[in-house]
Amino acid sequence: MKESTSIRQFVVGDIQTNCFALVSKGECIVIDPGAAGARIAQELQDVRVTRVIATHRHHDHVCGVAALLRACEPRPLFCIGHADAEGAQRAVELSSHVFDVAGQDLENAPKPDVLLREGDVINVGEESLRVIEAPGHTEGGIVLLGDGVAFVGDTLFAGSCGRTDLQGGDYISLMQTLQRLKEEIPPQTLLLCGHGPHTTMEQELTTNPWLMQ
Repeated sequence: MKESTSIRQFVVGDIQTNCFALVSKGECIVIDPGAAGARIAQELQDVRVTRVIATHRHHDHVCGVAALLRACEPRPLFCIGHADAEGAQRAVELSSHVFDVAGQDLENAPKPDVLLREGDVINVGEESLRVIEAPGHTEGGIVLLGDGVAFVGDTLFAGSCGRTDLQGGDYISLMQTLQRLKEEIPPQTLLLCGHGPHTTMEQELTTNPWLMQ
């Protein structure tokens, strides 16, 4: 990425979701605003948020989208993988069967402005991210691959990978996705995960049992 580019991280919500803001030339895209859209908007008043992108539909990644869109002027576009769009609009209901969301101020994601598909390119300032469809953790999960960095959501973690026992998860699809990411993502790429610490593809190729198969 360019020297002028910065990535800001916010750890938000009940299960410590990593939200990222990619900033370039005064423009910004926000990835996975968790349930803290209003707070994130306050932190980004020095830039123009052009897009809000969800890597997948789970509540801890999309329940801050609506608040963030309301707080930004002009309103950004909300983007999500095409197969996760409907589920994001029912995120609270779908999560309530697994997670204790009672008493939390959660809001379903709005109808998306853009349905993302394989090969789409998202531009922000001098940077661009390519969409890789990554089903497995959910039906419509995506990975965003840029120059030297990849936003992998809950598809891949340091030493682990996304769970598939939630509604919409599929183990075989996730294993196929991980095998593809081994080929698509260069080893030196920084991986920014939906939870937990950052890692690199090189590190995961040598230590992550799910990628060593």
